[in-house]
Amino acid sequence: MHLESSEAQASEKVRPYLSIVVPARNEEATIAAVVERSFQAFAQMGCSGEVLVVNDGSTDRTGEVLAKLQERFPALRVFTHRRGRGMTAALQTMFSASRGEIVILIPADMESDPLLDIPALVTKLEQDDLDVVAGWRQGRRDNKVLASKIYNFVMDRVANVHVHDGNWIKAMRREVVESFPPLRSDWHRFLLMIAVHNGFRLGEVPTVYRPRQAGSSKFGWERIPKSFLDVLVLKFLLTFSEAPMRFFGGLGLIALTISAAVFTYLVLLYVLAETQQRPVFIAAGVLAIIGVLLILVGFLAELIVAQGERITELEKRFAGRRENAD
Repeated sequence: MHLESSEAQASEKVRPYLSIVVPARNEEATIAAVVERSFQAFAQMGCSGEVLVVNDGSTDRTGEVLAKLQERFPALRVFTHRRGRGMTAALQTMFSASRGEIVILIPADMESDPLLDIPALVTKLEQDDLDVVAGWRQGRRDNKVLASKIYNFVMDRVANVHVHDGNWIKAMRREVVESFPPLRSDWHRFLLMIAVHNGFRLGEVPTVYRPRQAGSSKFGWERIPKSFLDVLVLKFLLTFSEAPMRFFGGLGLIALTISAAVFTYLVLLYVLAETQQRPVFIAAGVLAIIGVLLILVGFLAELIVAQGERITELEKRFAGRRENAD
């Protein structure tokens, strides 16, 4: 009994080469084809792989279809969200559970054909020695082209993500996935932004465009304002999360400099022209107080970051000791 348990634990620790992650919500008509063609891609490439699917609060037969597929494919792992929590939460679940050396994000609607796109992504990743490869839809013709162009323009200008189709399928090495912070909101749209900020090498490969044959798109124009705000938040966190004093202290120094300049002007005005401007004096005083408060916030933020780094280091040590004990 103990021998069987040890063998099971050893087999669990053997990493598959590929992990395909598939967020699915109400995709009963296409999810079977995605799973089947993913395993066909493994066989065609001659490598080991697993498929992870999150059933994200589906109200159709998606769950039943996945249960039957699990009987055919032991390497299919299904996670269920009782309610729809969105793609970011689904990816967070699958990224944490995935074991492959390369993690590939594929949609559940068959707009991407796994049998064609998985080999294309992996081949590009390996041949060009890249860390991340994004798919680039060729001949795309749907009602999201304009929104996609706006997104890619913002990513190019704000985040230095120089690809044509940043919010599509992508393959990432294990270290890229492990570098992601806890994902929230709609941050699944900005995985490339995070990867580029962390210094990983990015490339792209053309992929075949396949119009959706069944179901409906889960994307709408109403998400654009929310996504824009997410870009600003994520850009701020990536730039200043490790050195918040640079942001808050910088604003504080600017406020103090302006306040000092105004006070100097008021003193000269009083000495030379014997004139007082009390509203300006009060405004300069308030600005000075704001500047000091911003610098204090910067110090507090630095303390929080330092404590967070200590906690992370302790967690790593604890995890290492637990692995050694096992």
